[in-house]
Amino acid sequence: MNKRLTRIYRKLYAVFGPQCWWPADTPFEVMVGAILTQNTNWGNVEKAVANLKKEKLLSPRGLLRAPLSKIARSIRPSGYYNIKAGRLKEFLGFLCKSYQGSIKKMASQDHWQLRRQLLAVKGIGEETADSILLYSLSKPVFVVDAYTRRILLRHRLIKKEAGYQDIQNLFMENIKNRVKLFNEYHALLVRLGKEFCFKNNPRCRGCPLEDER
Repeated sequence: MNKRLTRIYRKLYAVFGPQCWWPADTPFEVMVGAILTQNTNWGNVEKAVANLKKEKLLSPRGLLRAPLSKIARSIRPSGYYNIKAGRLKEFLGFLCKSYQGSIKKMASQDHWQLRRQLLAVKGIGEETADSILLYSLSKPVFVVDAYTRRILLRHRLIKKEAGYQDIQNLFMENIKNRVKLFNEYHALLVRLGKEFCFKNNPRCRGCPLEDER
């Protein structure tokens, strides 16, 4: 399995190159983006983040002090804006209560302990928690999303009944647990899913992994 996963990574990297993901100016912006990207595309998240910056809300203090209604208006492009505004407030409450609003203190926590804490925050699921851990705090945790599941299933690397943890373990038990590798690998899978491995009518011809099936 190690050889197979390594070969897939090398093929994707050779075709797509480095993805430079997650695009953000600060670790906190990554955290906000991870929450806003639930059930929407990245283009909509970028618009919402731009609005938060314009309103000077993109900081722990800014979001904590802002009325829920103002946050909701700012993040409207991301969809489900009232729900997501509430989730941002829940996350800010956790950050302030547990780490006095300090990203640095949060980053010093053991990543598995921090993962358990994040999953206890209302509105934060496994993918969001792991995105925060990997992309914002540079913790060696592999992120699993719908693209990852779809690609692995089509290449018979997992079974239909595989859960999030099963897929995450597949990577974490078979390739080196390095932040840079996990970051790049996940981003490359997302790129493949967006350009070739569609949910319906995938572009198998010309796919970088065409000969892996």
